[in-house]
Amino acid sequence: MDGGVVAISGGIGGAKLALGLYRVLPKETLTVIVNCGDDFDHLGLRICPDIDTTLYTLGGLANTELGWGRRDETWSFMETLGALGGETWFRLGDRDLALHAERTRRLAAGESLSALIADIAGRFRIRAAIVPMSDEPVRTRVQTSEGELAFQDYFVRRRCAPQVSAIRFEGAARARPSAPAAAALAAHPAALILCPSNPYLSVDPILSVPGLRDLIRGCGAPVIAVSPLVGGDAVKGPTGKIMRELGVPLTAAAIARHYQGLLDGFVVDERDPDPGDLGCPVHVTNTLMKSLEDREELAREVLQFATRIGTGR
Repeated sequence: MDGGVVAISGGIGGAKLALGLYRVLPKETLTVIVNCGDDFDHLGLRICPDIDTTLYTLGGLANTELGWGRRDETWSFMETLGALGGETWFRLGDRDLALHAERTRRLAAGESLSALIADIAGRFRIRAAIVPMSDEPVRTRVQTSEGELAFQDYFVRRRCAPQVSAIRFEGAARARPSAPAAAALAAHPAALILCPSNPYLSVDPILSVPGLRDLIRGCGAPVIAVSPLVGGDAVKGPTGKIMRELGVPLTAAAIARHYQGLLDGFVVDERDPDPGDLGCPVHVTNTLMKSLEDREELAREVLQFATRIGTGR
């Protein structure tokens, strides 16, 4: 594929496809715009879970057993913290902790999140651009049966147990797209891929940043979304639970409608029912990414689909 490719991604599910794209494309041509809505301050440190998952995944450092954090991790800090009576509900491995400490120091010194993540990616020998959606703070807040909760309180501390009635993005109105995100979208990419991340918790925070939707619409590239549903439910995480609680049908068609006005093409899993007429072309394939080969194959199919759509314009 000629030209750059922009992927919009959240955490684990999105990072799987981002890795597939990274491996099948010329590495320098990929930009991954990552959700920052679940960033938070904990134990005096700035934690950026989705960005770090993307860094570790593309850098070959991810803990594939846990599905989050770094491989070959040790837990002395958490064990000692627990013995001191500290909060241990959000687990920070010793290797992971170093990244949080260094990020916190550099942000306090006035460096932008975009600049320091670019530097860290380079230190991890990642040749793709990993960029935050914004350098201004945007924080996902979840209205639940237990009241409004900060995202990590809902997602980790309460393990998504409370019923969800609404989601909002605190600070979004004051945010701007990060400079590298805006530049990637303005550079006329060959394709823009909405990865199979949670639409409500991972992609919507990105789209909530004023100007980002317009940049996506105006980028000139075919916009392709990959459904996060496989066989009528999410592979992992609370996507299905949230859709049911918000009264949204648990179907790929409902996901496509959620992105209405953005899509030029939609990719659905072969185990899901025919989504019907979505107003854009649909590609049906295996979207379950169990292996590295699965990630690469899905990436190839998504890029070929984008090329066909772009050629047919």
